[in-house]
Amino acid sequence: MRRAIELATENARSGRGGPFGAVVVRGGEVVAEGTNRVTEGNDPTAHAEVVAIRRACAELGVFHLTGCEIYASCEPCPMCLGAIYWARLDRLWFGARREHAAAAGFSDELIYREIPLPPEARSVPGGAVLPDEACRALELWRELDDKVPY
Repeated sequence: MRRAIELATENARSGRGGPFGAVVVRGGEVVAEGTNRVTEGNDPTAHAEVVAIRRACAELGVFHLTGCEIYASCEPCPMCLGAIYWARLDRLWFGARREHAAAAGFSDELIYREIPLPPEARSVPGGAVLPDEACRALELWRELDDKVPY
């Protein structure tokens, strides 16, 4: 955790991105680190946790991080929390809470409120288009014998 906090502090000082750091660990050894790179790369998905997960997967040559833990300097946003679940990390540890991040200008409350709403009621409204055609790819996937399941 101290390394994640150190990365967050260094990143805030450097101006490369927001004050967030994350470390993926397996068996007590650091596999990968990440810092927020949103403003540096003009990538809204380049949060510290996502960067660390991408690097850990590349380092280990896998797309699941079972057997690993992630330490984040702050409670993950909904996107990062989703990535942590998708990566199948065993544990999540974090320092600051999301309320602390909000007080510093990083609020995810809108997203937390929007997620349970039906698509048409969200502030970015939407809905299904050509669902029958889109489902054909899903049907094809389901029928494949030689797919790599995930």
